[in-house]
Amino acid sequence: MRVLVIDPDSARAALVAEGLEGDDRPDVRRTARFDAAEVAAYAPDVIVVACDCADRDTLESLREADETNPRPVVMFADRSEPGLAEQAVRAGVAAYIVDGLAPARVRPILEVAMTRFALMQQLRGDLAKAKANLESRKVVDRAKGLLMKERGLDEEAAYRLLRKLAMDKGRPIGAVAADLLSFAGLLKGDGA
Repeated sequence: MRVLVIDPDSARAALVAEGLEGDDRPDVRRTARFDAAEVAAYAPDVIVVACDCADRDTLESLREADETNPRPVVMFADRSEPGLAEQAVRAGVAAYIVDGLAPARVRPILEVAMTRFALMQQLRGDLAKAKANLESRKVVDRAKGLLMKERGLDEEAAYRLLRKLAMDKGRPIGAVAADLLSFAGLLKGDGA
């Protein structure tokens, strides 16, 4: 396991490293501040941010990094202000721990955060796939409607025709339906 510890306080960072000691001691690297290029180069399995109090700049940097290079992030803060926990979670922090940095707690917290991150990534992927499937289904329905109107087909025959075109072309039915709608739009003059 590769762990990047971001903490300007070397004593506090040492507590995190101490909590990770054991038979399967991970590769731990420490830096004083968040640097997206360093995160990308090191490619940690988990990022640990330890600080006095989370600041908006760090949270914004984490949010930007989460968009391009998502990683599980655990944040240990000595204190917190109202609303910072929510901002941290929205920035991609999987675990936000206030006044709870103790070496014995570090490994279990990281394991839970990594598991939670993996589940969230899977849910995001499933949601994106469901949205894409729904959009594809809408396009297929519109293409079926066009075929029904222009060719006088019933719904089942229109779907069979779309499916046959997709199989003949070796393309997904949604892509073939989108092409059909585009061509129909060009013929009607909608795309000019």
